[in-house]
Amino acid sequence: MSWLDKLLGRGKKTAGEMTGDSSMKREGMHQEQAGMADDRAKSAEEMAQEERDRAAEHKAQT
Repeated sequence: MSWLDKLLGRGKKTAGEMTGDSSMKREGMHQEQAGMADDRAKSAEEMAQEERDRAAEHKAQT
């Protein structure tokens, strides 16, 4: 649930900034970054699957 990680991370980061709690701010940053990394990984996997599908289609045509 990358969108949830990004949302919660951003909330923790903001709360840490407002309260001066550096550990909460840091935890929020890491959680938000983990959510973004999940998004990038999903995107890369989707592109890889599209390439596999194209290669299979090309192979079937030859």
